[in-house]
Amino acid sequence: MKKPKRSRATRPRHPMPAHVRQALTRSGLMLAYRARPPYQQNDYIGWITRAKKPETRAKRLSQMLDELAQGDRYMKMPYRGNSTVE
Repeated sequence: MKKPKRSRATRPRHPMPAHVRQALTRSGLMLAYRARPPYQQNDYIGWITRAKKPETRAKRLSQMLDELAQGDRYMKMPYRGNSTVE
């Protein structure tokens, strides 16, 4: 008997709020966001939306945009991305 397929995702998927989508589009960083692994995309959205104060949400959104623009950080940790080894 075949076992049912299990999802590898253990965390709930967070839908992208309109203001985050607009900020990514306006800043030209949607492709950089989409290039990140799905868990990072989900972590960013969850982290931003869990903030209770609007100022905190804005600060977290700004940090995400800065990290995507730089390309070498994820949640203040070093991030190498999908670079190829030569």
